[in-house]
Amino acid sequence: MPPGWAFSNSYAGLPPRFFARVDPVAVADPRLIKFNGALAAELGLEWQDDSPLAAIFAGNVVPDGAEPIATAYAGHQFGQFVPQLGDGRAILLGEVIGRDGVRRDIQLKGSGRTPFSRSGDGRAALGPVLREYLVSESMHSLGIPTTRSLAAVTTGEPVFRGARLPGAVVTRVAASHVRVGTFEFFAARGDTDAVRLLADYVIDRHYPQLKSADRPYLELLAAVTRRQASLIADWMRVGFIHGVMNTDNTTISGETIDFGPCAFMDVYDPATVFSSIDSYGRYAYGNQPAMAQWNMARFAETILTLIDSDTQRAVDAASAVVTSFREHFEACWIAGLRRKVGLVTSEEGDAALAGALLDLMQRASADYTLTFRRLCIAAEAGADAEHILGAAPPPELAQWIGQWRARLARDPQSPVDRARSMRAANPAYIPRNHRIEAAIVAATEQADFGPFNEMLDVWSRPYEEQPGREAYLAPPLPAERVLQTFCGT
Repeated sequence: MPPGWAFSNSYAGLPPRFFARVDPVAVADPRLIKFNGALAAELGLEWQDDSPLAAIFAGNVVPDGAEPIATAYAGHQFGQFVPQLGDGRAILLGEVIGRDGVRRDIQLKGSGRTPFSRSGDGRAALGPVLREYLVSESMHSLGIPTTRSLAAVTTGEPVFRGARLPGAVVTRVAASHVRVGTFEFFAARGDTDAVRLLADYVIDRHYPQLKSADRPYLELLAAVTRRQASLIADWMRVGFIHGVMNTDNTTISGETIDFGPCAFMDVYDPATVFSSIDSYGRYAYGNQPAMAQWNMARFAETILTLIDSDTQRAVDAASAVVTSFREHFEACWIAGLRRKVGLVTSEEGDAALAGALLDLMQRASADYTLTFRRLCIAAEAGADAEHILGAAPPPELAQWIGQWRARLARDPQSPVDRARSMRAANPAYIPRNHRIEAAIVAATEQADFGPFNEMLDVWSRPYEEQPGREAYLAPPLPAERVLQTFCGT
């Protein structure tokens, strides 16, 4: 057993109706695929060698001090309320306080049945585990708030998802696993005491500055709303589409969570959808801000009685906060667009200038990531900008380039500094879906984790030029396109 796993479990100290105590279900033959030693060091976890890690991260061995629980939550799934969901295939081992003083959850995902599993087996297939590891760590490297992956193991046991697939477990690290759906679980039951207790817990853990506020629960709603607005703007800045923005996948901490049918957009189109279960495009790329605001309205409903004893006053106050989501999102989104097109000062027409480029990208079926990366080159002195959209740009591009260069001329940055700043805002390497699928196929069909490890390395430095890895810059060829992604549950 590795020393130094100093658990400090606070959620397990809440009343029993918040969770179920349950141990992970042991597996036949755990094998370590990947261990995130750098993250483990940040968490203050100590280990002498890797030999016991597979058993720990598969759930066969529970570390000393852990208090395994499956948490209760509900959720609106594609707009429909489900009063009981909960951790059906995940078990929270416990919490640790890292070297930065921040408390984080350590959770096994795919670790067996829990009281919330319903008819599920509580297991995870290897493909979704690799996807979560790759995308969550890539999101971290892109500078976007996210849950992270500490380890991945194979179980030596199959799971059945329409076919026989290798089983696996991923260990997820999160600021916490409290969701909008956690509040909904208790609010739907009329358990006001539990809602208040949960809100106080969240304030203490994530927003301690609100303890002295005159209206702490209204301020909690405002703080969560601002974090969600910033998060969605970050997603869209890099072309990320979550795919299942249900309230049970909306964290109170403001982190990205659950990487099932997520994908990064290749060709720019606000209507882009990858998720196989999103039949009507509810969570399309361009709909994400509205859906996040809708989720904030659901959160507001759960804490109305805490905001004010007078229902109308509570509704009025909460509605004003939820309405402010759009303002916060627009501010974050436009700030991100300014950085992407190379602007450091603010002018009234900047949003229209960036929006005009997006319109041209859509008309030209231009690759989102490559267009902005080419724009970084075009920002350098004397560089050509005629081909930022690809080989056949619309004729209006020349007019846009002239407007863009005129706007840059009113900014104080030198061309060299501007290009450097733009490269820090526009990734060269993103987890393109066809690459992820190739890594999954290699691992599941040939037990070859080489592509997975190489991709993890490439995507750990998304903003840097990486000589010899130019192939990772390219969008998929027509035959390589992956048009649908799946939850993997």
